[in-house]
Amino acid sequence: MKKLFECVPNVSEGRRREVIETIAAAAAQTPGVRLIDVQSDPAHNRSVFTLVGTGDGVVEAALRIAGVAVEHVDLRTHRGEHPRIGALDVVPFVPLDGATMDEAVLLARRCAQGLWERYRIPCYFYERAATRPDRRDLAALRKGQFEGLLTAVSDPQRHPDVGEPALHPTAGATAVGARGVLVAFNVNLATTDLALAERIARSVRQRSGGLIGIKALGFALPGGLVQVSMNVVDVTAAPLYRVTELVRAEAAAAGVRIAACELVGVAPLSVLATSAAYYARVAAIEPSHVTW
Repeated sequence: MKKLFECVPNVSEGRRREVIETIAAAAAQTPGVRLIDVQSDPAHNRSVFTLVGTGDGVVEAALRIAGVAVEHVDLRTHRGEHPRIGALDVVPFVPLDGATMDEAVLLARRCAQGLWERYRIPCYFYERAATRPDRRDLAALRKGQFEGLLTAVSDPQRHPDVGEPALHPTAGATAVGARGVLVAFNVNLATTDLALAERIARSVRQRSGGLIGIKALGFALPGGLVQVSMNVVDVTAAPLYRVTELVRAEAAAAGVRIAACELVGVAPLSVLATSAAYYARVAAIEPSHVTW
């Protein structure tokens, strides 16, 4: 039985439908890969592509996605709410059934080498693929974003792990990593108060003393809303209902309600079942109890 991996390339393009569809087609046509989800956000100007396949397949799909991104995305004119250093900004590899984290790290190494050899995109390794402790955190790699990294990349402390210490002129650099299952979860608040979203993000994220396994930022959205945008990296320590209720309580203290919540990409059924059980006030909902 072939080992399977998830790969979730994030591309700095969320507005031009024709470009997003071209990227999706490049991924879907890669042998050994299934494209299971595409989500685009115009405010963030970012698209997330979720792939599942063999190791060879997901690496090749990520490289094909990079080729389209290099052709169509120019970070010199790119604008969006989400932090980014590259046209192909992030490529994480996630081991699934039968695969190991060490194997996912090796895929990250292969992908980064391919990005440099094919497109001259320098790469940084993060999370479990990081070569230095200070580079495990993706936020640290993105410090200054593309614009700041243009000059900072020449600092020996910020040299890329693969490639020369200079960014691709239009496509920047790419962060390539290996990690466990992550759930991207956003809570939109019915207010234009960006400071409130940023304050709530600080209160819920782990590095500011909040919930274990939560990374969070506050963003302004079109239409008079702000967003607490989160990555849930430990879904056992921080169930989605607990995250939602903490954000709700913090917002309510300021007289603000939740407008909507959203998932970006895919989430394990067990994660959704746990929160469904909480809100339905039942002891538990097993994934095996759910039909489609």
